[in-house]
Amino acid sequence: MKIAFIINDHKTEKANYTTPALGYAAYKRGHDVYFIGVGELSYASKGHLSVRSKTISGKKFNSQETYFNALQKEDFSTITSEELDVLFLRNNPADEINERDWAQNAAFIFGEIAMNNGVIVLNHPKSLAGAVNKMYFQHFPEILRPKTIISRDHQEIKDFFKKQKQKMILKPLQGSGGTNVFMMDKKNEHNLTQTIDAIARDGFVIAQEYLKEASKGDTRLFLMNGKPLKVNGKYAIMQRINASNDIRSNIHAGGKPATVKMTDQIMELADIVRPKLVQDGMFLVGIDIVGDKLMEINVFSPGGINVISQMYDEDFATPIIKAIEKKVYYKSMYSNYLFNSRLATL
Repeated sequence: MKIAFIINDHKTEKANYTTPALGYAAYKRGHDVYFIGVGELSYASKGHLSVRSKTISGKKFNSQETYFNALQKEDFSTITSEELDVLFLRNNPADEINERDWAQNAAFIFGEIAMNNGVIVLNHPKSLAGAVNKMYFQHFPEILRPKTIISRDHQEIKDFFKKQKQKMILKPLQGSGGTNVFMMDKKNEHNLTQTIDAIARDGFVIAQEYLKEASKGDTRLFLMNGKPLKVNGKYAIMQRINASNDIRSNIHAGGKPATVKMTDQIMELADIVRPKLVQDGMFLVGIDIVGDKLMEINVFSPGGINVISQMYDEDFATPIIKAIEKKVYYKSMYSNYLFNSRLATL
């Protein structure tokens, strides 16, 4: 199998991230693995995807870090969609906001070209295009979500603040990783206008009900093919504990990971989101849970597989690669009869 991973940029991708973990798992299983920065995508005159990528072969490595560090030292080589079996879109468009705006939509635009050339593209690129901001989350059943409004109107947001008894979360519609997330309450109400202005400069503002359980952090659960990822009786799940005096639980924002047990409540939430994820062709997804509510659904580049694998002493990356291998097998059996969106979660 020839599998390529799209990342934001080779300069910013770190060896201990989830995507290198997936690449290393594929490499160990004997597959040809390629890493592509968004800026290395191109459209060839023959109508197919042509990319500059980094790959390595013929060597043994003791860890994903030594593997990826060695791969990064390789020169770029060219590969086309005519040669690839799978293209895994693992870049995060939110990381490009105000930095490389041209890169936000590039991966799923070029992903559609690869898909039309017969490559399996994960997650389904057309669905990713519709999920590029947090509005995608609002298409899931209301029972799952905290009370939320999305607006640029100051008065509407201030009225919502009063209804929430002067305690709410403000964040941008576009973005991730805990960037520009604020908790507003009576103590900082005098800054409400300025905070709304600061977020609204880049687009719409999400005003969201504050959940008391958020003070303990959130729970990240990985779903694969719409179901909780499980290995040897252990789930790919972790508690992300907030850093001191910080409402953000993201690991990159200083949150600390910890083991957590699966509960019936979490299983029920996962079951409710499953139909839409399957319909949309969302192969690998991270859902973030606080109490009995979903706070976010990360369909682009959910991180933490490497952290969870270490915490539970289980390899959660290899089952993901095995699931992709099955998709390649199914496609070979059915040729052009299976749509990418269905194959993605089969």
